[in-house]
Amino acid sequence: MASPFPGMDPYLERFWRDFHASLIVYARDQLQGVLPRDLRARIDERLFLELPDTRDRSTYPDIAIVERPRERARKAVSTLGEIAVAEPLRIRVPDEEATQGYIEIIDIASGRRVVTAIEVLSPSNKVPGPGKDLYQQKQQECLKGRVNLVEIDLLRSGPWVLSVPEDSVPESHRTTYRVCVFRARAGWLGEVYRVPLRERLPVIGIPLRANDPDVPLDLQALVDQCYRNGAYQEDIDYQREPNPPLSEEDARWADALLRKQRRRMGKRQAGNGETPPRKRRRKG
Repeated sequence: MASPFPGMDPYLERFWRDFHASLIVYARDQLQGVLPRDLRARIDERLFLELPDTRDRSTYPDIAIVERPRERARKAVSTLGEIAVAEPLRIRVPDEEATQGYIEIIDIASGRRVVTAIEVLSPSNKVPGPGKDLYQQKQQECLKGRVNLVEIDLLRSGPWVLSVPEDSVPESHRTTYRVCVFRARAGWLGEVYRVPLRERLPVIGIPLRANDPDVPLDLQALVDQCYRNGAYQEDIDYQREPNPPLSEEDARWADALLRKQRRRMGKRQAGNGETPPRKRRRKG
């Protein structure tokens, strides 16, 4: 079953890690079929550490199949009785490795030089912390290293972090979602696509080398493939509001859309948009 939304489904933010991982792979596969024969699309990752109290549990659900198991230290039991014990200094230590996946298009003929970097933003790219620091470092490396940079932001939460400053973008292009393309050979010039909630996601042009034409990347086809293959329709409760919530105007539009497609009945409910677990019937 397809998503009821014409473009990005706002309920997918609840499943971001799984959705993001699939989107990266499908984008790589789509590009591989249209690139010149001497270029390759490759997936790479950045590794960083997260503090426990900086993780957004609503955005990053703990999924055992994704995360590496870690052995927790057992609490020591005091047997000192009445003996006074010195008070130690307690320091929070990063305890979880996290990764950010992205795509690089490399030129085989020139010693595997990176031609284009494609980033699909994650929440960790948009909140203060090591994830954002690493992302901004990657931005600067691309801009200064004459590497094309494509930034795809399909998250409604979090501040503007694209390479093009927000105050230089007119209101007409400050849409719900954002796509920015920085062409290395066009000087300090970025291209910003309009990506509103109520419209189909665009087909964007991916820049390559100076003499190569752009290759297309169909964002809507990617999101549709993620939704279908991830079976998200089984886990999304469209009776509830998405998290983060939509603006009141967009919420009314989404409510009418969902009712028209018979994906919402009765009153809409607050919540995170995830289907609650079914209650077991008592025997006897």
